[in-house]
Formats: sequence, C-alpha cells, structure tokens
Amino acid sequence: MTAAHEEEPVRWARTRSFTRRGGRIPEQHKWAYEKHGDAYILDLPTLGDSGSTAIDPSFVAQPSQWFGRNAPVVLEVGSGSGDALVAGAQAHPDWDFIAFEVWRPGVAQAIHRLQRRGLTNVRFATLDAHVAFDTAFEPGSIAEVWTYFPDPWPKTKHHKRRIVGPVFADRVNSLLSPSGLWRLATDWPEYADHMHDVLDDRPDWSLVSTEREESRPITRFERKGTKAGRPITDLAYAKVEPSSEPS
Repeated sequence: MTAAHEEEPVRWARTRSFTRRGGRIPEQHKWAYEKHGDAYILDLPTLGDSGSTAIDPSFVAQPSQWFGRNAPVVLEVGSGSGDALVAGAQAHPDWDFIAFEVWRPGVAQAIHRLQRRGLTNVRFATLDAHVAFDTAFEPGSIAEVWTYFPDPWPKTKHHKRRIVGPVFADRVNSLLSPSGLWRLATDWPEYADHMHDVLDDRPDWSLVSTEREESRPITRFERKGTKAGRPITDLAYAKVEPSSEPS
C-alpha cells in the first residue's frame, strides 16, 4: 500500500442501471457491469452535467491510488470491447492499464472478460481522452499509449475528426516518460499514411517498429478488414527527448 492511500479516499464509479445502447447486450455482460463496475470504472469529476465526457481540468490523476502500487501505466484510447486491453493486462500483470472508452456495451463486455480472468490491473475512464490527456496526467508519467483501430473518418470533410493529429500528438508526447511508446494500428491505408504524415517528420517522435505488439490479439474486426482486402498497419513511435547539446 502506498502513502498516497493515506491522503484522500479513492472515489469509485457509482454504477447506474445498465442502459442498452449499441445493439443487444448479453445478460452476462450486463450482470458483470452492474456487479463489478465499481471495481473497474473510475468516478472522475467532469465539467457540466452528469452526461458530460469532458474531465474537470483541475483534476490530476494519481494512478498509484487506483491500483495500490507504483507500476508502469498504459493508457488505451478507445478500448472497444477490450480485446487488446484484456490480452495486454494478462500478458503484463506488472503493468497497470487505464482505458478510455465511452461505449458502455464495450466496457461491460471487457469487465466480464477481466472478471472471469481475475485481472485487477485495469481501470476504465468513460471520458473523452482528447480532453483528459491535456490536463489529467502528470507530464512524463505514462509508459505507453495505445490507439488501436481508431475511427478512420474516411471522408475528406471529416478528416479533422481523426484523433491522430498534431495537437493530440503533442499531448501524448508530453505524457510519455523518456523513450515511452505510442502504439497505433489501423486497417485503412489512407489513415496509415496520415499517421506517418503527422509523426514521421517531427523531432520529438521516432518510428521504432512496424511489427504488431506481441500481446495484441488479431481480432474478428481485424480479420474482417483483412478479408475485405485492407492491409493491417502497426506503428510504434518512441518519444525523443530534446537534445541538450548546444546548437
């Protein structure tokens, strides 16, 4: 138990009745959400009404309070139904994972899978990662950020909605520890090109791998993309520290 536990009690999510959104939800996922949600879902302060997904900018996260230990922290942006999240948590029990996901059925399914495997090194933030990354974590405090198969927004007029962009790249870079990694994957070649365009020429990022992270599973969604003829692109960029040498 860390000293942080003595400072302030941790606030857990107040699990509300499950709302069926995004299609039919198996009863076992609903049950897992309602019974175990308090153990996995963080109750974080937001701006505006109770339905807001924007975190209060005055809040600063203390992951050691949530997990009861000091360990490398991975942030996943858009965990969906938890395929990569659950596999990663199982493969790396000495890491802690915080998943940003606002799709409640996906969170419910992930909790069901985590609970069945007895995994306790995961927490969910049902908030907007783009906003939270700006204020909620101490700079240099995160080991890795995962952004697997984000919405590609293929129409040109929607490209500005893509999460991978210069502003978000700045935010991720600020959060990562020295040599921390940003792992990305997509099945849209045009989005893969966009990721390269955003990150390749920046001095604060270095492409270090195009291989799939060993714990990342090949999902049904990914197989569907492959079957449709779309190649899978995996990218890992390392944070590059500014040079201390005089110019």
